[in-house]
Amino acid sequence: QVQLVESGGGLVQAGGSLRLSCAASGRTFSSYGMGWFRQAPGKEREFVASITMSGGRTYYADFVKGRFTISRDNAKNTVYLQMNSLNPEDPAVYYCAARFGSIMVSKGGAEYWGKGTLVTVSS
Repeated sequence: QVQLVESGGGLVQAGGSLRLSCAASGRTFSSYGMGWFRQAPGKEREFVASITMSGGRTYYADFVKGRFTISRDNAKNTVYLQMNSLNPEDPAVYYCAARFGSIMVSKGGAEYWGKGTLVTVSS
């Protein structure tokens, strides 16, 4: 089992940047595919990005391609989401997720969730 704690959310102006972090407990972090999802008020939780256990492959939702970058540091048990060029469609609670032994590209694939961190974008 893994526990996930997100941080780094906050208020940013449109066009600005934020970096989210997700710290994972446990000694087998490198055995988990990791991902980021988001949920805006009144909307379904949606996939944002994911990364393989080794960090060698990444996947992105179309609406963040070229703006967001997912990465991981297995020595620090941490996964990151660098968000650039934030726009008024990006505000949401951003959740970190994990799946043992595999990558996920939909919320149905996640086995473990963090509690989320709020991102707000001012125009």
